Amino acid sequence: MRTREFTAAIGGVIVAFLLYTVLSRISTYLIYALNVFSIVVIHFAVKRGETSGALMGAFCGLIQDSFSVGVFGLSGISKTAMGFIAGYASRRINVVQFKKQFVFIFFLLCIELIIWSSLYSFILSERLNTAGGLLLLQPIVTALLGSLFFLFLPKLKALFIRPKDEK
Repeated sequence: MRTREFTAAIGGVIVAFLLYTVLSRISTYLIYALNVFSIVVIHFAVKRGETSGALMGAFCGLIQDSFSVGVFGLSGISKTAMGFIAGYASRRINVVQFKKQFVFIFFLLCIELIIWSSLYSFILSERLNTAGGLLLLQPIVTALLGSLFFLFLPKLKALFIRPKDEK
């Protein structure tokens, strides 16, 4: 991996960490409805492939697990699987258009939520706290905001990154 890509990946994780921290301070219900770490994993998996997506998923999942009081590693496992699937599927289907991105992210987050909730229920043998159903809205909310983010990402990059000939 080149230095620029590594820096971008670490920057994405830091931004997700900061957003997650801010959202949890505003209201704990916001982190049930929006999964910022998954957006970073999906973006990285689509750009770099399934292996890099799985590694980024494991890394982001473990960071997200450090915020929780549950079993450490559940988000790591579910995000690893989601990152691998995102990288693998994005190589075979075109996910550039907004509608396709939305559906793609939605299905990936549904898969992640199914894996996570299944492991949670199996390991802890207790009822899953859905925060009044907000956890079930997470795939659609994150897919919408993630698709909007991917739509405006080239414009954000243009603001902060100068072309090589201007340096």
